[in-house]
Amino acid sequence: MRKPLVAGNWKMNKTVEQARALVSEMLPGLQAVSEVERVLCPPFTSLMAIAAMLSGTEIGLGAQNMHWEAAGAFTGEISPAMVKEFCQYVILGHSERRTHFGETDETVNRKVRAALANALTPIVCIGETLAENEAGRTAEVVSRQIEQGLKDLTPEQASALVIAYEPVWAIGTGRAASGQDANRVVAEVIRPTLSRMFGPAVAEAVRVLYGGSVTAANAAEFFSQPHIDGALVGGASLKAAEFVKIVEAAAG
Repeated sequence: MRKPLVAGNWKMNKTVEQARALVSEMLPGLQAVSEVERVLCPPFTSLMAIAAMLSGTEIGLGAQNMHWEAAGAFTGEISPAMVKEFCQYVILGHSERRTHFGETDETVNRKVRAALANALTPIVCIGETLAENEAGRTAEVVSRQIEQGLKDLTPEQASALVIAYEPVWAIGTGRAASGQDANRVVAEVIRPTLSRMFGPAVAEAVRVLYGGSVTAANAAEFFSQPHIDGALVGGASLKAAEFVKIVEAAAG
């Protein structure tokens, strides 16, 4: 059985003070749902403060990005070791990073390998654009992102990561894919690609989340699908009560 995982991606929102207030509000509700793996991913500036608040709980902390190099002349970047000081998880390859900051399947692959080498759990984001979806290229794009993003991993490494299927056209638009459509992509594209690369046991073990306009109102639709193991939540993770409801929905 794959344990459900719900991660909140706060994106570029919340000062440290605001982050502390949000976590204080949602912490009691989150702690009550132990059957779901819960992860908060605030901006870098809040990681130290939130790590202190989550200490002693079973709630995980994740960064939203990192560089693949261990150290060096990379102004403005954060290394895997810096992330590991506070976090257990790291979001990699989010479509906003690919669209706005020039990330490619190759750079995502470097980051995935660096995260695993530092005992971080990567949440690897994949997904097609609206144009690609309408052109019937979803399978082609998603399988390529997996093949190139997870290149040169061992089956053991692959089994340790999490995949987030996020159709780009559904992120921040209020236009979510249907649970059935998302499940079909996972069942017919994502798991078969993983199976070809790493074997059927790994393909069955890897958790695949859905992301893209997930709310308390539609979360159960996704979680009821057999191949969807949780969610990477954007805007709704900035509302304490709503995020707790999504986590509760993942518990069944």
